[in-house]
Amino acid sequence: MGRIILRLDRVMADRKMSLNELSERVGVANVNLSKLKNGHISAIRFSTLTAICEALHCQPGDILEYAPDAPEEDVPAQLPQM
Repeated sequence: MGRIILRLDRVMADRKMSLNELSERVGVANVNLSKLKNGHISAIRFSTLTAICEALHCQPGDILEYAPDAPEEDVPAQLPQM
């Protein structure tokens, strides 16, 4: 199964916006945005994502990225020892 990578830190840096400023604009506690920024969450409300996108003038795809699992390498079968 793949995973979701959070790029909030990159978008914030591009917009030159601090965590404190984003927290004030979005109305979400600084500590919760910090967890989001560092990828220590398992879910996000659409209302929060909408507010973040409005504050940063971006799309959800700018913040969230899907990374599929790397395919397993083909391991050659070993011949039985005789």
